[in-house]
Amino acid sequence: MTLRVLDLGRMEYGAALEFQKDLAEKRAAGEAPDTLILLEHEHVVTLGRKTTPENFKPQNVPVFRVERGGDATYHGPGQLVGYPVVLLTDHDVRAHVKRIQEALLLAAGTFGISGETLEGHPGLWVRGKKLASIGVAVTNWVTYHGFALNVNTDLSFFNLIRPCGLDPDAMTSMEKIVGRPLPFEEVKDAVAREYSLVLNGHLANETPSARPEPVNIK
Repeated sequence: MTLRVLDLGRMEYGAALEFQKDLAEKRAAGEAPDTLILLEHEHVVTLGRKTTPENFKPQNVPVFRVERGGDATYHGPGQLVGYPVVLLTDHDVRAHVKRIQEALLLAAGTFGISGETLEGHPGLWVRGKKLASIGVAVTNWVTYHGFALNVNTDLSFFNLIRPCGLDPDAMTSMEKIVGRPLPFEEVKDAVAREYSLVLNGHLANETPSARPEPVNIK
């Protein structure tokens, strides 16, 4: 099975949210394939179901309260956001999160970044700093929302909140780790490739060498 990858470039958060909700409905009805949406957002703060008053105060950027799990987070230019809209045939949300973590771990590794996952703290971590955040939602066993990977992100914007309930200085980026900006399109391609391999390996129980490459629609 081939995963469809939609590269939407840079999109305002509200429009992207409606796009993925519509796609989730179509996937549940069998009218669309499993899809990974990749994009960047303009500066925005989103509040998950676990957001507390201590972790968020009104800001001078747009704010959305959304259905995903997790706490407050920030999205903006230089950050790769991914929304897997896939049917969970195993009805296992935790396994879905672990597949995202595995894909991000492998993608970061292609740029010489050795990450790790922490039980009870969804995302990708490097030397105690959080490189990627994950927060998902499910409707009719179709997933939406997803992950945010800090590539060349301006980390100062995390000072607007307590990201995921953490101190803002707990966040890091690929640029900060390697000491230089990374080619965003190459990171995007690596994430698309690795998530496609992980997902298709789960669906078809295939070895990595037998899995198809993702189909990119620009």
